[in-house]
Amino acid sequence: MANLVTTLALPGAPAAPASAVRTVVLTGASRGIGHATVKHFSERGWRIVTCSRESPPEDCRRDPNWSWHLSVDLADRAATHRFVAQVNELLDGQPLHALINNAAVSPKTAFKERLGCLNGDIGHWESVFELNFFAPLILGRGFARALAAGKGTIVNITSIAGHAVHPFAGSAYSTSKAALSALTREMAVDFAKLGVRVNAVAPGEIETAMLSPEYEELVPRIPLHRLGTPDDVASAVHWLCSPESGYVTGTEIYVTGGQHLF
Repeated sequence: MANLVTTLALPGAPAAPASAVRTVVLTGASRGIGHATVKHFSERGWRIVTCSRESPPEDCRRDPNWSWHLSVDLADRAATHRFVAQVNELLDGQPLHALINNAAVSPKTAFKERLGCLNGDIGHWESVFELNFFAPLILGRGFARALAAGKGTIVNITSIAGHAVHPFAGSAYSTSKAALSALTREMAVDFAKLGVRVNAVAPGEIETAMLSPEYEELVPRIPLHRLGTPDDVASAVHWLCSPESGYVTGTEIYVTGGQHLF
């Protein structure tokens, strides 16, 4: 069954973490920003629980801090609820210190066009919002108790495209990210009652395997005159999950090289 949640036990995972170990749940972990963020957190001793539609690369299975990976399609709401239940079972009452909502999709039409307001099936819009907007909300709710126990943080990965019309990002993706930015602010107020901080990171043009050559055209518009790297994003995410940002909530950090200023 394509949408069934399955568990992948990674070799070398610690059987029972010490109370001092901090735990992060991250979605969309198999490549790009998500994969770089896993590496960044692991190097700093976090215990890591992830999910994606694909399995993590083989070399990552040797990471002793990457405790669990669950294969799940968060565009399927029932599967998202199963993922929440399974992770809470794995936590077994232990606190959660960070939730990073990174999984997202930006589809094209059947003609490889930007999915805009005048083309594409409305059903495609619904699936984009299910993954990019509703899944972060459902996960935040589902892990609220564990996050409160850990006085944890939520970081939503938004986008520069959520703040201005982007030449390549489709309208469904852009509006879903704009909605996620607004949701971040609302969550920050509601989750503050639990002692949980909620922030967002808005990447600009980040150099990953998924980036097409056409994005090179945007480099002259970037004040720092380069594409960003997944590590640039990962370090900002980690800072928002660290004590150094303990008085920061409801904030969106632009990791764009200054591109958002124009």
